[in-house]
Amino acid sequence: MRVPYAPKEAPTEEARPVYERIAARRHPRPLIPLDLALLHNPSVADGWNSFIGAIRTKTSVPDSLKELAISRIAALNGAVHEWDIHAALAVKAGVSEDVMKVVFSLPFVGRGTSKTQSEELAKLSAEERAVLEYTDQMTIGVSVEDGVSEALRKVLGDTQTVELTATVAAYNCVSRFLVALDVGECNGRPMKKVEELGGGH
Repeated sequence: MRVPYAPKEAPTEEARPVYERIAARRHPRPLIPLDLALLHNPSVADGWNSFIGAIRTKTSVPDSLKELAISRIAALNGAVHEWDIHAALAVKAGVSEDVMKVVFSLPFVGRGTSKTQSEELAKLSAEERAVLEYTDQMTIGVSVEDGVSEALRKVLGDTQTVELTATVAAYNCVSRFLVALDVGECNGRPMKKVEELGGGH
């Protein structure tokens, strides 16, 4: 990583409750490199843990769509660690390997869709396509077209649209942090192929 990792054990009594809260969310796994990067500032790490914890466990968006969106962000941003973890979770949640190949390799879906993109997008359900297009526009262009936003609201409703928007924003933050600091020393390493993700779907 581009800076040293923070200590694996709390260096001060003030930091100890933060370490314990993050460890409780990770349990039974140990702290991961992302945690040890953030823990240079325990207050930032604590806020991050609370926010990402809510995104991970306190929303009503189906896991399949949530992990599809996170995987797409990873593919677009070249976040190897994020892809390897969340693409496997997407497959585990029921996203087919054919859909994950589209998520991994389809060029950015912006204004105007090419014939090739249309053929690839046809492999997705209406929900999957709406999530992918919304995620693409939030991630690359930031501005989302009205039609793309309306398509998402039609399949998810208002609350889940807000939740998915927060998820896409959050995991763009995660991927940018991971890549900028090379957390986990993943930059330049190839992402797992869809066939290597497991799940049997």
